[in-house]
Amino acid sequence: MTAAGIELNLPDLPEVPIQLGPVPGGRPPPPREMLPWSLRLRLRLRDILTSYLPLLLMLVLALGTWWLVKNSPGPLAPRAATAARSDPDYTMTGFSVQRFAADGRLKVRLEGQRMRHFPATDRIEIDTVTIRAFAPDGRVTVATAQRALANGDATEVQLLGGATVRSITLDGAPIEIDSEFLHAFFDTERLTSHLPVKLRVGTNEMRAGGISFDNLARLLELKGPMRVVFAPVGGKAR
Repeated sequence: MTAAGIELNLPDLPEVPIQLGPVPGGRPPPPREMLPWSLRLRLRLRDILTSYLPLLLMLVLALGTWWLVKNSPGPLAPRAATAARSDPDYTMTGFSVQRFAADGRLKVRLEGQRMRHFPATDRIEIDTVTIRAFAPDGRVTVATAQRALANGDATEVQLLGGATVRSITLDGAPIEIDSEFLHAFFDTERLTSHLPVKLRVGTNEMRAGGISFDNLARLLELKGPMRVVFAPVGGKAR
């Protein structure tokens, strides 16, 4: 120890030799030219595969993508429009069909000898038909004919051959209409015909060359020629 400070002496550490390269005393690997040809071939193939492996992987992925694109289903071709059927898609014999309003009320009942449905126009054709239409106030309209053409819900009906319609006016008077053709709209309680008709309202009888009748609007239009027979009040018609 001196006055300037403390001096520390360490012993010298032993020197450790470090050598790069082959281990002393070990045998160096023989040159590749001296190896057997089969081993040289395997080493050569390993070198080639190691060098070209990334390229081979990219090529495999590209081929797989191309195959998927080629074999993927294409967009569906638009369907060709099919021609509407002109023949009936179903028929019913000795049938009775009922249709109800949205509130569950019975709206129309169809009965007939035979019915055919035509999908092209959603129309039905009925032989020997009887139609009962029920109004919200309870009035019932009954239509009959030898044949009828109607829409899908039977709210519009053409009565052909011996057509008759029986109902009640809003005043409670019975009404009867007869013709060889009647076009009835049961929802709006309208009826038209371009052929001669016979109309009876209460005790009054009318004959005309055609008719347009709106029961809800209480509007009756008769086409000539016309013949009207009014029954006198409290008496008989003359």
